[in-house]
Amino acid sequence: MFLSVATTHRPATDLGFLLHKHPERVHETELPFGKAFVFYPRADDERCEAALVLDVDPVGLVRGKGRSDGLLDHYVNDRPYAASSFLSVAMGRALRTAMSGASRDRPELAETEIPLEVTVTPLPARGGVHLVHDLFEPLGWSVETMAVDGGGAITGKTPTYVTLKLSGRARLSALLNHLYVLIPVLDDDKHYWVGDDEVAKLLKRGEGWLEPHPARDMIVRRYLIHRRALAREALERIAPETREEAVEPQARPAPEDALEAPLRLNDERLAAVVEALRASGAHAIADLGCGEGRLLQRLVRERWVERLIGVDAAARDLEWASKRLKLQMAGGPPDGRMTLLHGSLTYRDRRWEDVDAAALVEVIEHLDADRLPALAKVVFGAARPATVVVTTPNAEYNALFPNLAPGAMRHPDHRFEWTRAQFRDWAARIAGDFGYEVTFSDIGALDEALGAPTQMAVFTRAGS
Repeated sequence: MFLSVATTHRPATDLGFLLHKHPERVHETELPFGKAFVFYPRADDERCEAALVLDVDPVGLVRGKGRSDGLLDHYVNDRPYAASSFLSVAMGRALRTAMSGASRDRPELAETEIPLEVTVTPLPARGGVHLVHDLFEPLGWSVETMAVDGGGAITGKTPTYVTLKLSGRARLSALLNHLYVLIPVLDDDKHYWVGDDEVAKLLKRGEGWLEPHPARDMIVRRYLIHRRALAREALERIAPETREEAVEPQARPAPEDALEAPLRLNDERLAAVVEALRASGAHAIADLGCGEGRLLQRLVRERWVERLIGVDAAARDLEWASKRLKLQMAGGPPDGRMTLLHGSLTYRDRRWEDVDAAALVEVIEHLDADRLPALAKVVFGAARPATVVVTTPNAEYNALFPNLAPGAMRHPDHRFEWTRAQFRDWAARIAGDFGYEVTFSDIGALDEALGAPTQMAVFTRAGS
């Protein structure tokens, strides 16, 4: 991930005094998850540009220690290493003094608005590219976004990742604090545990600009990863008049759930998966991409299931799953029967490899297509459970959803949605490559021409 800051203030090399980084050196900062490098691609009187490049070490992530409850142990994200809370942490370490607005050698300049240009790439645009504009333009920045995939100007379908360019006049410290807060807001997630100290960080970095921001409440919620108690505390301290206001609307179904709700499709899907797992004779099951734990909640009620493992790359979803399943609470499953793991499905993880069966319920379509071979090697090659159950939307059936535009997908995070032929071709290749047999079935109301809304494949390891 890459961040650059440039100025044409004369002499432009004064930027080095503001950043507390000499233009003739490469500055290296050790981080718990890798290294940050600050260097200057250009430094002369007319223009000076400083770049912060973050090198994430995936091995270091796996070896690192996470939260005490284990949800963030072995953190590996299945998304590309895009600008996220990793970058904000790197800024806080490598540019701490610059963010404070202090400059021993140029104190007057630190308080002066100067011309600044910023580039951040790749930057998640979760919520749409319009959200990038809605966050930065009220702060006085001119905003330009381009799709990272080379698609040029953004039109039509919103890309997942963009290159962000900002230009305007501001104090350097103000710019850095804007980025520190808003980058993880756009990602709508964090790689570390969010507790009370995050409220203090938000108040410090948002001082002077967050309170009047028109998207203040949304920024607070996202920065604090939708932890309602923390968001309420932050808003009460930022704007006491919000004390009696709700900080978050009532939970709404995800777009895909809302679309499929009239069909009760999710209930049918989970019931079908549970029945397939029951028929397999499995006693130890891994729910890969478990999300908020809906499948696990059903399986934990089944007496034939002896051990359950949920794996997901989203820490916030695991927190909700933990609450849903009442882990370590009265009435929850006994110790050892249920485990939640934070990890990626595209990196080998021996913590769940000894299970009898694995389920991937509406998961594969959330991965970029070029990550699917890695997923296959992890699940079917390394772990090799006796049974693997996979469900995914049937793209042909989308034409029957009245509120879904032609060519649109059911969820904004879906990278693809396959036809029945495409899914069967993929599953057949997986079965052939890794020594499995596969059977297919439909879930939901069956249309004679377009099939059912969900398609399911059950893989059985040859000789099992």
